[in-house]
Amino acid sequence: MENSEIINIATKVLALAVAIIGHEIMHGYMAYRYGDSTAKDAGRLSINPLVHIDPVGTIVVPLVLFISGAPFLFGWAKPVPIYIGEVIRNAGYKGAINVSLAGIYYNFTLAITASILLGSMDISNIGSLTELFFVSFIVQTLIYNVVLGFFNLMPIPPLDGSHAVSYFAAWNRWDKVVDFYNSIERYGMVILLLIIATPLSNYFFAPVRYIINFLAP
Repeated sequence: MENSEIINIATKVLALAVAIIGHEIMHGYMAYRYGDSTAKDAGRLSINPLVHIDPVGTIVVPLVLFISGAPFLFGWAKPVPIYIGEVIRNAGYKGAINVSLAGIYYNFTLAITASILLGSMDISNIGSLTELFFVSFIVQTLIYNVVLGFFNLMPIPPLDGSHAVSYFAAWNRWDKVVDFYNSIERYGMVILLLIIATPLSNYFFAPVRYIINFLAP
């Protein structure tokens, strides 16, 4: 295996880990800011990756995608424990919405930061393996954070976007919307599988390609 291929694999794994683990930490951190210490008390605000590993989402799914030659890896970390009732009591539904979207804020902030870094670099003149590793990591960081941020933004249970929409509906007393989300929650994973594992993914993820192309120098 050539050095460039090893670097490509290593940076993909590292960028994915930073994206999914940071995503979960930010949910817990935002909840903590609104008075819910559940995640902190459980030790889930730590940057130690071991406490965030989900055997299926962090190991099995990315490994299967890598072996199958998928165009990009995907996965998730163990969800942080949050008592959303405490958040709502302290900060209302606006606080609950921010907790729901905190991971997405994090992902898009990293993607934009990576875009700015790439725009300031001369990537046509890479002179060492260290430089290649750094540039590759920044590129993968941009890609995976856009993918993860956009994916979680979709208003489909159990994704973050669905929680944000449900809390927004509750805030505005749109009871029928809340009831609708409660009724389809049990089918959320089936809906997601139909999107990811069928040609429907080409339509749902089309904006991802546009965003990546827009942010990439």
